[in-house]
Amino acid sequence: MKQVFHKIISISMAFVVLLSTMSFTIDMHYCGGSLVDTAIFQKAKTCGMEMQKSQTKNCSITKKNCCNDKQTVINGQNELKLSFDILSFEQQQFLASFIYTYINLFECVDENISSYRDYSPPLVVREIYKLDETYLI
Repeated sequence: MKQVFHKIISISMAFVVLLSTMSFTIDMHYCGGSLVDTAIFQKAKTCGMEMQKSQTKNCSITKKNCCNDKQTVINGQNELKLSFDILSFEQQQFLASFIYTYINLFECVDENISSYRDYSPPLVVREIYKLDETYLI
């Protein structure tokens, strides 16, 4: 069971590193203000209503295009710190306190320490359950 758990954790950590370093683009095609198509890693398909540029130079009237494309680029992490040669003071302090508490976590306690051993229980003057008339059935 422990080996399976370690394999699952190692595979998930590999995917985390892969996804954090990968960059990709999202292409979106809008027609008339509404989203028509979205594509990842490739160009979005058009709706076919794009305006063609006129070939004649005499025409001075142009219509506004109702379609537009939007491209979002999500950049991944470029630099990974693979080695820990230099540790800052805060990292050294955290590491020392973690190791100290981890080692002391598994220390055996030989003596059962109880703080109430030296104290006597309170004297029962009246039986409270009889005064309140509460009984377990």
